Amino acid sequence: MSVTLHTSVGDIKLELFAEACPKTVENFLALAGTDYYNGCIFMRNIKGFIVQTGDPTNTGKGGESIWGGKFNDEIKDDLKHKARGVVAMANSGPNTNASQFYIAYAPQPSLDLKNTVFGKVIDGWDSLDQLERLPVNPKNFKPVQGKESRIEGITIHANPLAG
Repeated sequence: MSVTLHTSVGDIKLELFAEACPKTVENFLALAGTDYYNGCIFMRNIKGFIVQTGDPTNTGKGGESIWGGKFNDEIKDDLKHKARGVVAMANSGPNTNASQFYIAYAPQPSLDLKNTVFGKVIDGWDSLDQLERLPVNPKNFKPVQGKESRIEGITIHANPLAG
């Protein structure tokens, strides 16, 4: 199961862990399939840590799941933040997943068992490198105005939920 994020700095291909995290992947695919993520900026970008997106308000405070509210974590002991390119749900505490997600720039053991890891980068490492190099405000890690990068579209390569 894979998707490609088409961003303003290039494509990033992700493998999604549909068997391990079925509800999280269902939510992500349904949102991606309805163009929900199109236009979302990478609104939090901390070099060496993570880059976050998935909020259509582009504030870092918005976003909804396909069920209209928050949904429960699908945290697995064997899915951890052990490498660059791990993809996980952003949340504001246990069981508060909606639409926002992030890609880790490096191993992040401090996030293990706190966020649902539901995928990993498998191609487009140069685009991830470009995201990490974008200028940000050092006080809030938001992109410098006029230098924002965004999701322009998502291609779903194989959707196991399509019938």
